[in-house]
Amino acid sequence: MRLWSLDPALLDRQGLVACWREALLAQAVLLGRTRGYTAHPQLERFQEHPRPATAICAYLHGVRDEATRRGYRFDEQRISQHLDPSVLDATRIVVTTGQLQLERQHLLQKLAVRSPAHHGRLAGIESPAAHPLFDVVPGAVASWERAS
Repeated sequence: MRLWSLDPALLDRQGLVACWREALLAQAVLLGRTRGYTAHPQLERFQEHPRPATAICAYLHGVRDEATRRGYRFDEQRISQHLDPSVLDATRIVVTTGQLQLERQHLLQKLAVRSPAHHGRLAGIESPAAHPLFDVVPGAVASWERAS
């Protein structure tokens, strides 16, 4: 499971679709609808949030918004909560610059193989934007991160 901290606009088509599916799985875990993946490290920042289900819904809305911009039709009905902007502002999660850089490198490795054109675009971005859910602060890689 990879719940990217990066802005979904930075993902290629395959990455965006996979992110949607994995975030839907994360939503199921956080809502207690599945037994698998409950201890997955990628979920820690959502589980630590005061409103985990709302946080993952905000994440899903961000991914869906990018899909819509690209002309894809991700089913909004699969997101368990509708979020208005005031709820989104109260749902924010912190992500560090170190985490974003690690994810950028991880994504670049994947794109080099599956999407060379997209790789070229991302390679030119030194300071990648974060998913709209996240507030970026200086810092090292997150303690829950397992990618190397």
